[in-house]
Amino acid sequence: MPEKSTLPLPEPCPCCAPCPFWLRRAAGMQVTGSMRSTRSESGRSGGWRSPPNSLVTGRLHFPQLALRRRLGQLSCMSKPALKLRSWPLTVLYYLLPLGALRPLSRVGWRPVSRVALYKTVPTRLLSRAWGRLNQVELPHWLRRPVYSLYIWTFGVNMKEAAVEDLHHYRNLSEFFRRKLKPQARPVCGLHSVISPSDGKILNFGQVKNCEVEQVKGVTYSLESFLGPRTSAEDLPFPPATSCSSFRSQLVTREGNELYHCVIYLAPGDYHCFHSPTDWTVSHRRHFPGSLMSVNPGMARWIKELFCHNERVVLTGDWKHGFFSLTAVGATNVGSIRIYFDRDLHTNSPRYSKGSYNDFSFVTHTNKEGIPMRKGEHLGEFNLGSTIVLIFEAPKDFNFQLKAGQKIRFGEALGSL
Repeated sequence: MPEKSTLPLPEPCPCCAPCPFWLRRAAGMQVTGSMRSTRSESGRSGGWRSPPNSLVTGRLHFPQLALRRRLGQLSCMSKPALKLRSWPLTVLYYLLPLGALRPLSRVGWRPVSRVALYKTVPTRLLSRAWGRLNQVELPHWLRRPVYSLYIWTFGVNMKEAAVEDLHHYRNLSEFFRRKLKPQARPVCGLHSVISPSDGKILNFGQVKNCEVEQVKGVTYSLESFLGPRTSAEDLPFPPATSCSSFRSQLVTREGNELYHCVIYLAPGDYHCFHSPTDWTVSHRRHFPGSLMSVNPGMARWIKELFCHNERVVLTGDWKHGFFSLTAVGATNVGSIRIYFDRDLHTNSPRYSKGSYNDFSFVTHTNKEGIPMRKGEHLGEFNLGSTIVLIFEAPKDFNFQLKAGQKIRFGEALGSL
């Protein structure tokens, strides 16, 4: 009788002896050994011969067995260590050609989702580094080629700029925040609400069930975006306890509805934003947060993107009731500036997740707030971002817009 061929059992992984991946591997090796002995016996009796590459076939199991052992070690790690160890594999999974890492899925490994992977990118740190780079003064001979490349890439119209000479702009920051000629953006006087900036209309319409659409089919909570109304002393409305009460504290007049409009500013657009109507700003709320990209593709990909990103919410009143303008930050757009608010500092190195800072413009000497005229300069971004308008208006308010259309500052958004 020929001796039964067996293979030595693998050494257990150092993390723990009864690791399930080690047991599976041991069982698989025993089965493989028994199958080889059976084939050798049948081959001697019935003339069956093993193929010459049988050893190679045995070796093909080695990558999967090694992966099983590796995954067994990962299963015994803490969550932070596991996230750190599996992150490089996830990056390779999405970068390499399709199917290159298919053996990983066969042994039970699953990559981190693209959204979770993107959220791990240090966008705030990158944005601060980009801001420092923008402040570096360029040599006189380098300004024209650098700015010309940017103009060609993003389709910037320099004929509208107040200063067309590229050598005038000492650094990228000055070029991004360039001013326009007075006649380049005439302000529409026939409509009550105008576009506060250049950009693309992502979405607009009536707010329903306290949900606002950032793009078609992807919504976010109105209360999460504007923040909870917890202080009756600092805010002009009482705290909310439910969606209906939160809406009722914003809609101050009977028969009115809440409306919203989302405008995306591309890198090549005019980066300053203006007052969209005649109103009074009474309060500012600053939400430190992430600085993820806000382009339309990313807005479809990440739910409640605008609630995750850093933003500055200005609230007040206009002739029909509540009015708010929110400047949402984005990657490389950590700097949000409000001209009349010198205490505002965005993209700070440290912040608490979910925190916010309130500031009231209503004081003992100024009991009304900051009055803003339609078309008046309000603030600016660096590179590009998003403006969100949420306001109260009568039911017969109509938008003069189409989703996806390009719009420029001063053009009509809607009227009664």
